[in-house]
Amino acid sequence: MSEEPDYSTCSVCGTTVQDRPVTWSLQVGARGPRRQSEWLCERCTRDNLRSIEGKLDEAWW
Repeated sequence: MSEEPDYSTCSVCGTTVQDRPVTWSLQVGARGPRRQSEWLCERCTRDNLRSIEGKLDEAWW
């Protein structure tokens, strides 16, 4: 019995990888009635860093 490979897709650029690198980031936001998790690839994480930091609670800083 073989398991299906686990694929991850960047929610910004659509890059798909089979084994998600540790350099990808997880973005969690409240959209609609439930929270939604989105993965961002390394490039999109770097490109959107200011936006990500701006969403952190003040207590984080």
